[in-house]
Amino acid sequence: MSKHYDLIAIGAGSGGLSAAERGAMYGKKCAVVEMAKVGGTCVNIGCVPKKVMWNGAHIAHAVRDALDYGFDLQVNGFDWGKLVAAREGYINGITGWYGNYLKDSNIDFIQGKARFHDAKTLEVNGELYTADHIVIAPGGAPITPAIPGAEHGLTSDGFFALTEQPGRVAVVGGGYIAVELAGLLNALGSEVDLLLRGQHFLAGFDDMLRDTLMEEMVEAGVNILPNIALERVEKGADGLLTLHGSGGHTLSGFDTLIWAVGRAPLTADLNLEAAGLRADSRGFIPTDEFQNTQVPGIYCVGDATGRAQLTPVAIAAARRLGDRLFNHQSERKLDYTNIPTVMFSHPPIGTVGLTEEEARKLHGDAVKVYQTRFTPMYHAFTQHGSKTAMKLVCVGAQEKVVGVHIIGLGADEMLQGFAVAVKMGATKADFDNTVALHPTSAEELVTMR
Repeated sequence: MSKHYDLIAIGAGSGGLSAAERGAMYGKKCAVVEMAKVGGTCVNIGCVPKKVMWNGAHIAHAVRDALDYGFDLQVNGFDWGKLVAAREGYINGITGWYGNYLKDSNIDFIQGKARFHDAKTLEVNGELYTADHIVIAPGGAPITPAIPGAEHGLTSDGFFALTEQPGRVAVVGGGYIAVELAGLLNALGSEVDLLLRGQHFLAGFDDMLRDTLMEEMVEAGVNILPNIALERVEKGADGLLTLHGSGGHTLSGFDTLIWAVGRAPLTADLNLEAAGLRADSRGFIPTDEFQNTQVPGIYCVGDATGRAQLTPVAIAAARRLGDRLFNHQSERKLDYTNIPTVMFSHPPIGTVGLTEEEARKLHGDAVKVYQTRFTPMYHAFTQHGSKTAMKLVCVGAQEKVVGVHIIGLGADEMLQGFAVAVKMGATKADFDNTVALHPTSAEELVTMR
């Protein structure tokens, strides 16, 4: 005998939890199935622990800058283990709260691996569960390249399992995870090499952001090595790693290697065929604009869709799906345009809308760009400072702002309000007509000429 629900979500990460929560809010009987920990990647091995480590790195910079502000400090070292223990305690508090919250919301939590039995039925631990609606939200997992010796490296998951600080570390990858890990490790005192397959990192970001961050990371001491494709990894008797790359590149003496070369959706073991579903060549599940898959009653949200793989996106898509399914909002859906994102690099990045390159491809000569670069007041007299750079991408006679790109101290906190403005269709004149907050870096966004 199977147990029936109005909605079952596969995955207790941001997307799955939000879908079940929204259904329960409308009085529906819901469940989530999770093979690992409640909270998914973001809470356990993603956004949350990453931000804690970034905060630690930020404090390391503040301690360094304190001397220039007149403080006479003595630093007796940094205890990586203590920070990790505090981080894990914080995460355990979140996951513990989730357990009680699900019970209080009348949402069943099913621990185990879900597989489709048919289009309306899931099998978990040998038990069958049926539902009118099934939401696929399993998230993704980091990729390890298929080269000899790759097993000697860690992924981002392995990074969060480290109990001791790496001494000399190679980070391989050109995406935001690679950049974030390289930056925080460097700030906390590790010796870091960042290996790129191409000439640049952060493909798809505005050139200003990419170029400024590369300058700042090199200035901070990160050794950035472009155009290296690793072919094999060797581990010596002393435990140190040697990396062999294309073109005869050989790098040695690393105690830690971190792969940050991408993530793959966790869809391969779902037995999609039994439900009449088929993933694409990369494992992503195609959906329409309403998160519908090709099978009625089955939906997909979050990283497994391959679109805008960000925690708030999964949450927003799942909540809108719940509104549509259970609250008569037939046209309710997520608008995937102008999604803001923040990168916790050093310095941080905030970006929303079109890059200059994207805008020029779409609008040609109708594009006008305003930009600035300056030393923020905080670093006006510090020995180790970083620059701030900003760009507004505008289109047409009304100069509608279609892109806002910021890198520098506080970029992560100042973007949210400007993202609202871009979403609402603000123009450069609207920005100019806003009274500036002085003295701040953010005021430059409403005073640019």
